[in-house]
Amino acid sequence: MEFTISRNTFLKSLSHAYGIIEKKTTLPILSNILIEAKDSKIRITATDLDIIYTEEIPLQELKKEGSTTTSASIIYDILRKLEPNTKVELFLQSENKLKLVSGNSKFNLLCLSPDNFPLLDEDIKQKTFEVSSKKMLKLLNKTKISISNDETRHYLNGIYLHKINIENKSFLSSVATDSHRLSSSRLEIDSNTDFESIILPKKTIFQLISLLEQSTSAIKISNNKSKIKFEIDSGVLISKVIDGRFPDYSKVVPIDNVKILQIKLNEFKNSIERVTTVSSDRKEGLKMNISKDFLQLSVNSPNSGEGIENINVKFNSDDMDISFNSRYLIDIASQIENDLIIINLKDAGSPVLIKDMSDKNSFHVVMPMKI
Repeated sequence: MEFTISRNTFLKSLSHAYGIIEKKTTLPILSNILIEAKDSKIRITATDLDIIYTEEIPLQELKKEGSTTTSASIIYDILRKLEPNTKVELFLQSENKLKLVSGNSKFNLLCLSPDNFPLLDEDIKQKTFEVSSKKMLKLLNKTKISISNDETRHYLNGIYLHKINIENKSFLSSVATDSHRLSSSRLEIDSNTDFESIILPKKTIFQLISLLEQSTSAIKISNNKSKIKFEIDSGVLISKVIDGRFPDYSKVVPIDNVKILQIKLNEFKNSIERVTTVSSDRKEGLKMNISKDFLQLSVNSPNSGEGIENINVKFNSDDMDISFNSRYLIDIASQIENDLIIINLKDAGSPVLIKDMSDKNSFHVVMPMKI
């Protein structure tokens, strides 16, 4: 194998695959990236056995076809430290040695046989459908904030993706919950779209988000009960899905919260950030004393002090007090697009419904705290 490639192009593609590589693994081959040179391009592949990512990259020159695997972290760091806009030459000198040359820099990298590199079956027989990468990114960002980190309930360690029908329209819906909060968003899809309901793992979600952030084209999606495939630009991401049953989330979405609190978004977010400075423990909670025109935010920490701030609001009911984990509110506020955040309340012990007036397809539910 021998080829010449642009350093910038190679580095960009490697950065897409690098997030999949496990830094600590008992299988050395999983720390490597597979490089296959053929037909004036190379194909790179990375996997952790649950996720596999492949991308095709055009070459400046292909002198000899071939394949090998080498340490992903080492070749990534080398390319990152090389001068921009330079060319990189790679020569497979033997089965276990890859030579990399760029300018005055030369490296001899150890390799493992590509025959031992594990590959997932890429054939997913379900029909492919397309959605905007921008809309898919928004869908994931809106819901990722509520993914659970509790590994004892593995079915909550991801986003539940499923097709729903509302008023003769079809949507790809995403939901995540950690049992203290819930986030949901949806995007419209063709009514003929074939999609199996699945739970997408957290690692896959964040890898997919990083790819979508750099894409402006449509993304192709196909799946079955055990895996899902995303085709983004020149890359393909295939992931196993979480084996489990996602709970019936509709039962926890409030339908009779008629007390409406309207707050200017930035003022609310900044005030929370300020008053919570006195406490590093989110379990101490943020207390909200709500009246018709004013909201008092306060945090009282027995170890470090108290923070209080008043802001102007609009509230259509009698005074009430309620408390929350402040981090939950900040996370939700970061995903609101409107200048106002709308909080629908019932009483101090019931979940609240938070809406974004600029996005009728998204909402959040948060359980209050007892202080």
